[in-house]
Amino acid sequence: MMKMFMTQLNGLFQRIYDKEEPAIEDGARLLAQAIVGDGNIYIKSFKGMDAVAIEALEGAEPLNGAERLLTLDEVTETDRVLVITRFSNDPEALQLGRQLSQKGIPFTVIAGTVKDEETISDLADVYINTSLIKGMLPTETGDRTAFPSSMAALFIYYGIKFALDEIVDEY
Repeated sequence: MMKMFMTQLNGLFQRIYDKEEPAIEDGARLLAQAIVGDGNIYIKSFKGMDAVAIEALEGAEPLNGAERLLTLDEVTETDRVLVITRFSNDPEALQLGRQLSQKGIPFTVIAGTVKDEETISDLADVYINTSLIKGMLPTETGDRTAFPSSMAALFIYYGIKFALDEIVDEY
C-alpha cells in the first residue's frame, strides 16, 4: 500500500507543479506586495489545514512578515492574506473570502477545486488548486483512502515560499 501511495503522491506533486506553477508564482508576487509595501502577510487555515500555517509561522524557516489572521480588524490595504482550506466551497473560507473582497484586501487561496455554485476560487485574486478532492487509493470495499490534503498544500506553500524569497531578495 505504501508503494502505491508514494506513486500517487509523486504524481500529485507533478500535477500540481505542471498545472499550478504560474499560479504559485502569481501568489508569491501578490504576497510579496505586503513585504515590500510595509504590510503583513496574514495566514488563515481551515478544516485541518493548520499544517501550512504552523510551518509558515513556527517552522524551521518561517515565512518573512507572516502572522496568523485572528481578526479582520487588524488587516489593512497594504496587507495580503493567504487562505488555506481543504475544499474551495468551504463555508467558513468562503465567508472570509467575501469579507476580504468587500474590504479590498488581496488574497491568495490554496484549496482543492470543488464544482459548486459559489467557491472561494471565484473571489480570490490568486487561486491555487491542490488537485485533491478525494482519497487517492481505492480500498477493497470500493471506497477511497489516503487523502493527503495538507501534504499537497504544504508542497504548494513551499513553492510560494521559494518564489517569494527570490522576489524579496531581488527587491
